[in-house]
Amino acid sequence: MKNDIRWDKAMYTTDTYNVEGLNGHAYAENGISVETSSPLSDEPGTNPEQLLGMSLCTCLVGTMAVILQEHHINEQAKAHAKISYVKGKGRYEFLVHAQVCVPGQTLPQTRALVSEVENRCCVSQLLSGSDNYSIEAVLDWE
Repeated sequence: MKNDIRWDKAMYTTDTYNVEGLNGHAYAENGISVETSSPLSDEPGTNPEQLLGMSLCTCLVGTMAVILQEHHINEQAKAHAKISYVKGKGRYEFLVHAQVCVPGQTLPQTRALVSEVENRCCVSQLLSGSDNYSIEAVLDWE
């Protein structure tokens, strides 16, 4: 990290923490604090699956807003993510499937827009190398 000059040129950096474990709190320095819990318990709080899904959806919608503006499309995109915690190849894994909808667009038009957002959304880029990640264009939630 210290030898990577990209850190010095960052447009935004945040520090996030969890020092209490799965059943506790996670927080961003000078930002939000959320109660955390295991997805397998009935305890109150959010979990990594929910946080990942919200991060992906927020990034997809934010990035799509820029793309729609570039294409002079006056619509608000919507994103939905389904995250599953599964036992995979000798370890536990997340399965991540995102759906993106752009009201007023046909399915072929939405597919073209989703192709753009998939390559520009930072969270999607992080996930894109995994066989456990998929994204699709939809006209509405399925």
